[in-house]
Formats: sequence, C-alpha cells, structure tokens
Amino acid sequence: MIHTSERTKTYPSLPYEAMKNDVLGKKYDLSLNFIGKKRALSLNKKHRKATYIPNVLSFPLTDAVGEIYICTEVARKEASKFNMTPDGYFGYLFIHGLLHLKGHLHGGTMEQAEKKYVTKYKLA
Repeated sequence: MIHTSERTKTYPSLPYEAMKNDVLGKKYDLSLNFIGKKRALSLNKKHRKATYIPNVLSFPLTDAVGEIYICTEVARKEASKFNMTPDGYFGYLFIHGLLHLKGHLHGGTMEQAEKKYVTKYKLA
C-alpha cells in the first residue's frame, strides 16, 4: 500500500502502486511524499549530513515499511537534463527510490533495473 502526502501544487498521475508492487511487493507499506526545496534540504542535512537539495530521498523504516520523498521543484528542473518529460522523470525518481529501499546501491545493477522499469512503465 502507498500513502501519499502532497505539500506542493501538483504531481504526475503515475501508476505508483503498480511500480511499488513490482519492485518491493504488495505487502510493503510505503509513504510517498512530494516536498519543496526547504524540506528536502532539511531532510538531507538531518539524515545524510549533506548540504545540497536532493531530487529524491528514500528511507527504510523496517524491512517492510519505508518512505520516499520527491522534491518537485528539483525534479521538474532536472527532467530535461535527462531527456525526459517531467512526468517521466518523476516516475524514474520514484523507481530509483524504490530500488534503494530494496537494497540496491548506485552502479550497473541498479542502472539495469532502472532501465527495465522505465521501459516497462513507458517513462522515457
């Protein structure tokens, strides 16, 4: 199940539940939060000791519960750099966060999984 919280204007209507189920399974309980730059920076400083505004953050709370935060302003601005529409890039960032929750680290294996899901959900 996915719980969403919207703190910004709008976000794309994507098959978040299906993507979550594909990557983490139906029993995984996920909170998806769309946030602004100030909150994104605050979370990044607090939890990662990083001083930049992230596009996506993911936090596992237990083996079956986690949170994903997508900074809408950063995501919209970055989409064109990756030759993606803003909606497609939101989906990509969501998948990226899901794969981190599954335990993937940045690298070839994660990139292959991202490509698989981006293709499956027609995000690019």
